[in-house]
Amino acid sequence: MLFKTTARFYDGKTSVPQNIEVFLDIKQDKLSFENGQQKIVWKNTAIKFSKNNNNLICEHGNDPIQQIFISDADFIKKTYPILKSKGHQHWYDGLVNLGFMNHLLIAISLLALIGLSYVYVLPWVAEKAVTIIPESYDNEIGQLAFNEEMLLNKIDSSKTKTLNQFASELKLNNKKKLKFTVVNSDIVNAYALPDGNIVVFTGILNALQSTEELAGLLGHESSHVNNRHSMKMLCRNLSGYLFISAILGDANGVMAIIGDNVNSLNNLSFSRKFETEADNDGYTVLIKNNLNPEGMTKLFTRLKEEETIDIPEFLSSHPVTDERIKEIQKRIKSGKHNTIDNQKLTFLFQKIKE
Repeated sequence: MLFKTTARFYDGKTSVPQNIEVFLDIKQDKLSFENGQQKIVWKNTAIKFSKNNNNLICEHGNDPIQQIFISDADFIKKTYPILKSKGHQHWYDGLVNLGFMNHLLIAISLLALIGLSYVYVLPWVAEKAVTIIPESYDNEIGQLAFNEEMLLNKIDSSKTKTLNQFASELKLNNKKKLKFTVVNSDIVNAYALPDGNIVVFTGILNALQSTEELAGLLGHESSHVNNRHSMKMLCRNLSGYLFISAILGDANGVMAIIGDNVNSLNNLSFSRKFETEADNDGYTVLIKNNLNPEGMTKLFTRLKEEETIDIPEFLSSHPVTDERIKEIQKRIKSGKHNTIDNQKLTFLFQKIKE
């Protein structure tokens, strides 16, 4: 079946069209025309056919892109349905002609994809952005946050000295130097900053009843420093802003955004993944120091008991669940540990409690 009509041809090199006579051979699946003295044949499978207003557009090639514009309504009416049935329709035309229900499904799918990307992909990308930030920046931003916080709090110098002595007796597996500061406050809380500063409130010290609980707490917080959890969570919370900077590998852009949000480092809510990692590291600290690993479960159980009176700040940023407690108990039952009574740690703990 052969169809014939006139058309305008654009060779992709100039903007001036050429008037041509087009032959569309459906049986041999080809389109032919003469360009000057040269006969040109295009296979229909290599042509993108689309309708635009009253024109049938035949697009061929990439460099340059050549186009034929056919405005013959009768020709279009007879040939376009055949071309479409053979799958020669441009993808855009196919999309437009899908119908309302398919368009609705596509829209819902796109919205779902955007939502899933925002919830899962963006935070993941932002967390990975930490890898392009030098650890020296952790020290800078951590010290800045510490200085700002200490302007609003009163340091207990005596307990700070004793707590640092207590920590120095532990194998905390720390990758950078840790500095512990005790703040006079009834708030039941402790938090770690990226530079190795760990702030402990007297409120949480008063709640603890054993050396193992304090060692577990310090092991837990030191894990947040070792694994850069604060920086990762801050990046996740700022994922929308960090996305483009991370994709472009723009470390300066990432650091600038984090710097503007340094005041939120002390109340970040850690993810379940990071809390579990810190729990396991806290447990490991107790094992390596020959302390009773039950200190971790006692610590969490005691904090949950405090929750019945008032919600401790520690639980706001370190949500303790029954599942986490059970996971630690499971590790205790399945693992081997040798407990030794550490008189020096006991003495220092009692001194802190005075």
